[in-house]
Amino acid sequence: MDLTVAELFAGVGGFRIGLEKAGWETVWANQWEPSRKPQHAFDCYVHHYGESKNHVNEDINKVPAETIPDHSLLVGGFPCQDYSVAATLAKGIQGKKGVLWWDILRVIETKKPKFVLLENVDRLLKSPAKQRGRDFSIMLSCLNALGYVVEWRVINAAEYGFPQRRRRVFVFASLDRKVNSEIYFSDKNDILLKDGFFANPFPNALSGRSVLKEGKIGTDLVDLTNNFSFNFENTGYCANFKFKTIRTEAKYDGPKMVLGDVIQPEVDKSFYLSEDDLEKWDYMKGAKKEKRKTREGFEYHYAEGAIPYPDALDKPSRTMLTSESSKNRSTHVIKDPETNKLRLLIPEECELLNGFPKGWTKTGMPEKFRYFCMGNALVVGIIEKLGKQLINMIT
Repeated sequence: MDLTVAELFAGVGGFRIGLEKAGWETVWANQWEPSRKPQHAFDCYVHHYGESKNHVNEDINKVPAETIPDHSLLVGGFPCQDYSVAATLAKGIQGKKGVLWWDILRVIETKKPKFVLLENVDRLLKSPAKQRGRDFSIMLSCLNALGYVVEWRVINAAEYGFPQRRRRVFVFASLDRKVNSEIYFSDKNDILLKDGFFANPFPNALSGRSVLKEGKIGTDLVDLTNNFSFNFENTGYCANFKFKTIRTEAKYDGPKMVLGDVIQPEVDKSFYLSEDDLEKWDYMKGAKKEKRKTREGFEYHYAEGAIPYPDALDKPSRTMLTSESSKNRSTHVIKDPETNKLRLLIPEECELLNGFPKGWTKTGMPEKFRYFCMGNALVVGIIEKLGKQLINMIT
């Protein structure tokens, strides 16, 4: 089998960096930033991988799936949206317009890759809030209907030695008969803890409150939209519309990185907090319990706890957000080890927190967008491990 990859929602190339380190070859990639005239992420991708007719800067909704080269593995990190469907007058079904899941499914239906690997925020498993698990059940049902076995795991990068507490759900789907028969349709009962796709590169164990849950998702997407609700746990798999899921925790005793490991020397003074701003930062980072008013004049009580300030250098960092460049509560502030003064993280440090090469996004895009790209990115080292694991499974 060719180790070929097609990449959806490529961003600045996080999937590609990790998978190519593992031994995969990317044959096609799509990246489109809606509502933006400058396409900085795509430009960064092209800067590193060259001009190619197989690097497509177009809304995926407008890309004919037939034009995508054949590939063994389809990958992508996509937004968590409302995946519900409705019956049409013609008794067919249709998903909400503009929801990227249906474009992913369209590519899968047309190209039928042996494997699919998707990344999303972990709230996907619980969305929407008023009908827990409905959206994820629709994903599972769609993939099972095409013959795929699906496995998922929520992975916190810091729990496996990476320097950032970044929690994401990874969804792996397999159409390969040999892999499926040896793992998912065997007599073994250790898929979630020993034999499955995620268990080897990211070993886990039952948590103290673990209870195995089993259920069925059904094939009627309209019925799932209207009636399905289930609390999926952070680990699970689904085959033939039947699922098993259980809460697990990381089991890791290898080397561990911390925020201090990515801190760079001789940082420009523009990244340091000014004396005039210190009081504002103290307020934003501190605990609050105060009265506030809405625009309509309604008074309410607002409260929130303090967050680390400055951020500890001897621990993994908090999750980096797309707002990292702005002056707000979630932005990281550290005490520079050389000057003992408070400053922001520089873009290169944010790149290293996600495992990108230093300076990866220094390709002409605005500094603010460099932070935005890293707030959107995944941890490259996780993808490398998963890429190697998949090669081991198929060879």
